[in-house]
Amino acid sequence: MSGLKRPARVTVGDRVRFDGQLRGVLAVSALAVTLSDGERPYRVVPLLELFEAEDFEVVDTPMRMPLPPASLLETFPEAVVEKALWWEGHVLEVLHGLLPGAEPGTAPRPGYGLDRSLTARQRAKAAELSAAGHRVSASTVAHRRRRYQEHGVIGLADHRPVRKRPQFGEVDDAVVTAMRQAIDEAVDASTRTGTFLLWRTGEILKASPEGQQVKLPSQRTLYRLLAKPTAGTHATGSATTRRSRAHGAQGPHGELPVFAPGEVMQIDSTPLDVLVRLDNGVAGKVELTAMVDVATRTVTAAVLRPTTKSVDASVLLARTVTPELMRPGWVDALKMSRSVLPHRRLLALDERLEQAAARPVIVPEMIVCDHGKAFISRNFRSACRFLEIELQPTHKGSPFEKGHIEKMLGSVATLFAQFLPGYTGRNNDHRGRHLEGERLWSPLELQDLLDEWIVAHWQNRPHDGLRDPAHPGRLFTPNEKYAALVEACGYVPVALSGDDYLELLPAEWRVVNDYGIRIKNRTYDSPELGRMRRQDSGIQAKRGLWEVHRDPYDVSRIWVRDHRRDNTWVQASWKFLNRVPVPFGDLAWDHVSHQLPRATEAEIADAVAALLTRAHAGPQSDTGPRSNKRDRRVAARTKAAGPITPASTSSGTSCEDTSEESEETLAEVIPLGLFDPLEDPWKRP
Repeated sequence: MSGLKRPARVTVGDRVRFDGQLRGVLAVSALAVTLSDGERPYRVVPLLELFEAEDFEVVDTPMRMPLPPASLLETFPEAVVEKALWWEGHVLEVLHGLLPGAEPGTAPRPGYGLDRSLTARQRAKAAELSAAGHRVSASTVAHRRRRYQEHGVIGLADHRPVRKRPQFGEVDDAVVTAMRQAIDEAVDASTRTGTFLLWRTGEILKASPEGQQVKLPSQRTLYRLLAKPTAGTHATGSATTRRSRAHGAQGPHGELPVFAPGEVMQIDSTPLDVLVRLDNGVAGKVELTAMVDVATRTVTAAVLRPTTKSVDASVLLARTVTPELMRPGWVDALKMSRSVLPHRRLLALDERLEQAAARPVIVPEMIVCDHGKAFISRNFRSACRFLEIELQPTHKGSPFEKGHIEKMLGSVATLFAQFLPGYTGRNNDHRGRHLEGERLWSPLELQDLLDEWIVAHWQNRPHDGLRDPAHPGRLFTPNEKYAALVEACGYVPVALSGDDYLELLPAEWRVVNDYGIRIKNRTYDSPELGRMRRQDSGIQAKRGLWEVHRDPYDVSRIWVRDHRRDNTWVQASWKFLNRVPVPFGDLAWDHVSHQLPRATEAEIADAVAALLTRAHAGPQSDTGPRSNKRDRRVAARTKAAGPITPASTSSGTSCEDTSEESEETLAEVIPLGLFDPLEDPWKRP
């Protein structure tokens, strides 16, 4: 027994060398092995005799094929799927001797027993199908059997109805290359139409000897071709968006891991889409400069200034680290003591919170900003250095690196500014008429309204970026997230892998966007998705979507089938995976839901409604009916110029008498006949 050459295992399908011949293993039992034999249908050899043979060896053991992509059957017509499943039943009977679903102990039908060779069973199946009117030969059955063993049921389907269409059709590659070059050249140029891009494509081809030999397709074909490489690039749209997409990151959008309030904060400024009454009495715009905490989405401070300067950024930083005190006229529901914030615990550490409003006080550790002069100035840098705050400028032309503050500033226009008189819209196409004649707020009055709106609305509004990782259907408000971080904890999911297991996972069809793939409010991304972003998968039945497999019990990652590269798998991880998501679970929700006493939702809603109503009405006037815009402008300029001194002052009239006289009577103002840009052009003379 010591001389036995026993292999690791002998299974059906192996090829062994025995008795001077290569033989296939047809069946294996506890005592014997059934081998193929050239002279007879089969040969039963005891295991001891097989292992003791001098020339015995397992020639090769083919690796088990991976599970076939059965979910791709969804892309085939119903008739093709039914035909493939019909063939699968017959092929399985040829391979195993029994039809699918046969009861245990069922004997094979005559001609399909495993004591017969595979070739004999294939002949029997061909005869059976031919007798049923299908006219199938034994070679056809063998071909189907091999296709099934290699590709599974998908190999039995007729692929003609779902052939993948070429990405750019039959157009010469040189035309596509020239068109891509023309699109790249137009990134930093002014926006032009598709006609120019096609003309430039022809010029590029003419400039090279190889391109001169290429015949351009018809104009209609070129326009259809142009739509593919320009998809998602804004090549004929917004120049700002086009440059941002072209110069932005090509891989996954990076995100700093944030575990606590203040760990990463972002600052930026933008013109507010509202006219205000400036100090000189003329209507104009102001800039909104704000700071947002990434972990909680809390707007820690926001200031309005005619032009943002470095000192304004420093003031904003100071307001961030100090409490927002309750102001006269604010409803009691806006107090921190009546919010979900842990007021009692914080009050023991900071007595300034006694009369504070419900807005967290957050000390920044890192501030992300762009290269605006106000943020890279010596003044602002000195303030950050004094408070031991790290200042991290973004790359130039990369606004996505501070996307949280960019989105927040845009939300202010949607959620707050549009309710104000003098709202201009985001551009001239959205601007109304006669805005200067409305009752406009002054910058100081508007600042007070904005502060109240942030406390009343923004901090109590559920934020889409503050979803509970364990329950994505739940949304935190900024105040709730700040309170929950005190009790937070996290976990690291266990990774899952294996191609066989992937095929068993449920499949979905999704678009691969710039930011990755979004499934059930979770975002997944990977560097390997770069070639799929905004691209067509080629699966016409699914409208060019990509096949995604996911484990419903593990949200850490998903797998995307690359239909363009031999159906290989690309793994994409959940963007929160490397952040150890906090907070999560019922503990955090219970913590923020049982703070007593707290303002009710109805009280907060009433406060927000009253605020918007008051803001929309504009400032109240104590001088009676509103004067026209010319009178207001003249009065403002007269007031700014100071009291008018009459000529009689030279004869000894006191300055006090002069002031009283000037307050009672104003000099008549005779306007010159000049062009007035503020005059109503539709007014009849």
